[in-house]
Amino acid sequence: MKKYWKENGKGWLKAVLFAAVAVTIIKYFIFLPVSIDGSSMFPTFQQNDQIIVETIHQIDRFDVIVFRDSSNRTFVKRVIGLPGESVRYEDDQLFIDDKPISEQFLENDYVEKAGGVWTSNFTLESLTGDVVVPEGHYFVLGDNRRLSHDSRYYGPIPAETIIGEAIMVYYPFERISIVN
Repeated sequence: MKKYWKENGKGWLKAVLFAAVAVTIIKYFIFLPVSIDGSSMFPTFQQNDQIIVETIHQIDRFDVIVFRDSSNRTFVKRVIGLPGESVRYEDDQLFIDDKPISEQFLENDYVEKAGGVWTSNFTLESLTGDVVVPEGHYFVLGDNRRLSHDSRYYGPIPAETIIGEAIMVYYPFERISIVN
């Protein structure tokens, strides 16, 4: 047995070190675990859901992103407006550059049973004074529009504050799912 370890120990040590470095890189630089705190993304996420965030990403409309504010607090919201686009809501309908856009993720029992207006009327210009989302920024909203503190309050978020895109719920186990 001693002879085996003497001959193969370096190989095993290299393999273990490589695995540890690979896991560390994946866990802390490519996929990050994040805990949901609050109800602004309900029903997509619930309080204390544990999610995986992919840090290498291209941001598209309706991606669920994780970002930090100027106080270094972490938030999870959905991208609604991209750089250079005008954004408005009228009668619960999203308009991007004056074209109606469907929000299928809002077609669920929670929103339907709530009744009334889900997203109050606004224009980007009435909120921020900007006609379009500034370059290098994104307009984000929580799925639970009535209880979400989002770009309607603090304006579009800078791209450099984005940590990554939420890709799945991994805990609690009965809620394991891919984020759409």
